[in-house]
Amino acid sequence: MEKQNIQVAIDGPASAGKSTVAKLVAKRFNYVYCDTGAMYRAITLKAMHNNVDLTDEATIVKMLKQTQISFTPGNPVQHVFVDDTEVTEAIRQPEITNSVSTVASLAGVRKELVNRQREIANQSNIVMDGRDIGTAVLPQAPVKIYLIASVSERAERRYKENIQKGINTPLAQLKKEIEIRDQKDSTRKVSPLTKAQDAVEVDTTSMSIDQVVDEITKIINQTIK
Repeated sequence: MEKQNIQVAIDGPASAGKSTVAKLVAKRFNYVYCDTGAMYRAITLKAMHNNVDLTDEATIVKMLKQTQISFTPGNPVQHVFVDDTEVTEAIRQPEITNSVSTVASLAGVRKELVNRQREIANQSNIVMDGRDIGTAVLPQAPVKIYLIASVSERAERRYKENIQKGINTPLAQLKKEIEIRDQKDSTRKVSPLTKAQDAVEVDTTSMSIDQVVDEITKIINQTIK
């Protein structure tokens, strides 16, 4: 019988620490890491660069099918490319952060990217993070984690990240943006942000990154032993 790849699905709302934690967990287990949010951000960036209406599903899907989104390892961040252009920093700018939910709600975009994400997951042991990994992308994943944190905590984290990048958005504005993003992500018709029934919830509000990584490591070891 062919040995199946280990799949670790990490979901949760904006700025819950998914990408940071998922990358460290993948490194600890020597698994591949896939940031699905970066894929949605990448096509959002391309659509905005081409002045495409972000609700024009047919045009964006057609563009996506002709677009290559790829990753290369990096430290401290994974490098993201759209076709042959690096967009690692560009996709993290506030205008992309505040627009990506609109593109991510388009059924045709999700269908195309979910197929790509499954192809990546089928190639090796993987840690994949996003909004719908455990519910829609990898529903059979043996390890499902749902990370949460308070809005205040998530806004503080985003604020610190932004300051390091030279982006000075007021904390109160970030809180409002995160609340709006939560509302959009959890109420969209296609693959809304929801916790999979068999996911283990981890509240990261009062935890350090290392503590969260240790907790997820424990969950993975208990599941795959």
